[in-house]
Amino acid sequence: MTLFSNLSHEVKQYLIVTGNYWAFTLTDGALRMLVVLYFHQLGYSPLSIAMLFLFYEFFGVVTNLIGGWLGARIGLNRTMNIGLGIQVMALLMLAMPSEWLSVVYVMIAQALSGIAKDLNKMSAKSAIKMLVKQGEESTLFKWVAILTGSKNTLKGIGFFLGGLLLTTVGFKGAMLLMASILSLVWLYSLFALQGELGQAKNKAKFSDIFSKSKAINTLSAARLFLFAARDVWFVVALPVYLSQQFHWDHWWVGSFIALWIIGYGMVQTFAPRLLQSQKRAITANMAASWAFALVLIPLCIAIAIYANWFTLPVLVIGLLCFGVVFAINSSLHSYLIVSLADADGVSLDVGFYYMANAMGRLLGTVLSGWVYQQYGLTMCLVISSGFIAIAGLISLKLPRGC
Repeated sequence: MTLFSNLSHEVKQYLIVTGNYWAFTLTDGALRMLVVLYFHQLGYSPLSIAMLFLFYEFFGVVTNLIGGWLGARIGLNRTMNIGLGIQVMALLMLAMPSEWLSVVYVMIAQALSGIAKDLNKMSAKSAIKMLVKQGEESTLFKWVAILTGSKNTLKGIGFFLGGLLLTTVGFKGAMLLMASILSLVWLYSLFALQGELGQAKNKAKFSDIFSKSKAINTLSAARLFLFAARDVWFVVALPVYLSQQFHWDHWWVGSFIALWIIGYGMVQTFAPRLLQSQKRAITANMAASWAFALVLIPLCIAIAIYANWFTLPVLVIGLLCFGVVFAINSSLHSYLIVSLADADGVSLDVGFYYMANAMGRLLGTVLSGWVYQQYGLTMCLVISSGFIAIAGLISLKLPRGC
């Protein structure tokens, strides 16, 4: 506590923002796994399950655009608190009797959760720019990697938690428990968060939500295809495939995906060390190189599944390899956007970039359900490989030296 009291006001505020982000991430990961497994258990088709996330991802696109502008206008502390409150509301909506949980009703609840998630993400990611001195790029990469990696590790724990809660207390019990805990975090945050962290000195115009930077537009386009490539197999296809083909129960599916995301987050955290960022500059060229290194992994998994050649071992090992290389790609992108963003009103650039991220997730989510239902996991992985190649080609267009 003495160490905390000696920190500057802005650093204290950022630590609280980060703690809020971590608490939110646990509920977000658990909610995603609970929805996939519970509605698969109720007999919903893969496409119907994917549609449950349609508004979640769509409103993520809208929220990142408007949320970036809002953060620049009213400060990141307020956008964080708004996000926490909305997530509590979404969880309580899903705690209703099962006969209430129609597709449309769940989509509306998921829309609220998507808005909440992206307000929290935008607030936490944007705040880093305010704390690192200009020119200290190695430190910036390290801080971004720690935040991003720890978030994904906690999201993985959330996936594990979702499978556990569904097995032990059921869907409704899980919603009530998570809403209660997050309500306490929200109430603390309302009193603890102060000041105007991230508020632009010059009032941002609504037209500023669209980036005018060629570098940020290019990076955003690459991010769209990169995350579409992950979610096209990860969101719906993989959990349903493991359940259908190998008869894994909720506990096994939740645990496997949780461990994958935890490992993915740990690699992200150590990405600066893996890339030796202290010894060499981190450039945009590396984003293209690491994207091309990822292309063959989902393609090889698809071939093994199609040929029925050691399907489960190849799938597990292939996904572990995919996770490592994808994590490095994601860390590079997360660093580059914070590095390239304008310090005054940083949330505008970060919000635009994560709008593209949400569009990629939306595209991947819809395709994950539809393609899996029509053609199976093999085609999902082939499409993933194609999207990664597009992301790599777009990354080649990033300005040299950035």
